Amino acid sequence: MKQMPRREFIRQTAQWGAGLALTGLAACKGRAQMEVNGIAAMVPMPIQVVIDDVGWWSGEDGSARQEPYRTGIGRNHVPADYQAIADLGKKLGVRPQAATILCEWDRTNMLREVPTSTWMRENWDNRKWTGPWLEEAADIIRSNARHYELTLHGIGHEYWADSHFTRAEWADRSGRMRPLDQVELHLDYYARLLEQNRLGPLPASFVPTAFLHGFGPAAGEEVSMAQVLKRRGIHYINTPFSMMANAGAAQYGLFGIDDGVITVDRGEDLFDWDVIGGVPEARMSGPTCGMHWPNLLHEDPARNAEVVEGWVRYLSAYNSGLATMLAPDSTFFQRQLAHHAGTAVSLKGPMIDLDFTKIQPIPEQIAGRQFMLKISSPFRLRFKPEKIRVLANADALEAEKIIYTLTLERLPGERAARIGLEAA
Repeated sequence: MKQMPRREFIRQTAQWGAGLALTGLAACKGRAQMEVNGIAAMVPMPIQVVIDDVGWWSGEDGSARQEPYRTGIGRNHVPADYQAIADLGKKLGVRPQAATILCEWDRTNMLREVPTSTWMRENWDNRKWTGPWLEEAADIIRSNARHYELTLHGIGHEYWADSHFTRAEWADRSGRMRPLDQVELHLDYYARLLEQNRLGPLPASFVPTAFLHGFGPAAGEEVSMAQVLKRRGIHYINTPFSMMANAGAAQYGLFGIDDGVITVDRGEDLFDWDVIGGVPEARMSGPTCGMHWPNLLHEDPARNAEVVEGWVRYLSAYNSGLATMLAPDSTFFQRQLAHHAGTAVSLKGPMIDLDFTKIQPIPEQIAGRQFMLKISSPFRLRFKPEKIRVLANADALEAEKIIYTLTLERLPGERAARIGLEAA
């Protein structure tokens, strides 16, 4: 690869003019438009993996008998299915979220005390699913904490006011939250099931079952689901806005802030909920790589690794280029997404200007101060930061260009920053 001499670099920067401002997804659409003199820069959209309906031991779709849909995989689940999630995380260097259903982890039939949570109501009997596999799977989850994030999904997925369920556990089809006392009771017993199996405290993240959820309080109600979750230490909700009541109130397009809780638009999953071992090809529609557990598994659990490898190949590509990057965990994901939406990037002369005006209203516990900026250049660069810290700098060669990934930290009170560019 040819290196541009420092003198030629400085001469050409005089012709750059005012440069081009880049913000959010609009900047991803035209690579030619965002380059100035062969250099481009943007805050990449983070991609997070979220896997729904983990936790069942029976894979049967029981909806015809007023039992839950479960995963529809047509076989029982085994500990190797939990290992598949951890293996995906290890190979990609990320922490997938496993949105988990816990009723079939009940070792003492405590759920008889919460009849709205299961199809057997007061006669709940889970003895069929108690055995050594519980501890084996729990050990996989505990020992792979860096690559497996247990996320709140539900106890039994649906809601049984009588012998017939209605969808879904936390909200009805209009997105209206279930009675507050029942929501609190379900959360109490979800926490007790976690404790019973030594799986930790209530998670900090939530995926509503059947994606039935409302943004803010429903008409006539004073409390929203986000407020209830916030009191429990849960500060992140992931759900498709196409199914969310009052989605128009979400303030930032890809996400909204509901009483201090970030709610992220999941977009559309690549496969239906019961597709087993799909080979992904289509482009993702947003920042979430959403899937259901069977999508990651094989009919033969001994061959789960084959399916995992297909997802690894597919997702690895999102680390290349400027537009996207895989989020290592949900905390990074939320902060990077906030900066992707709220930090304006422009190239002006031999420098990159960063404008934080739009990110100021986002609470710091969501946005944080650290984020990543990607820069591509046909020649090597040195960086001179002003009013911002460069915490790390990595580079890789892609298609005859150098892609720099800078880990940046905003300084308190600064509404703008600049990074000077010099030919190395």
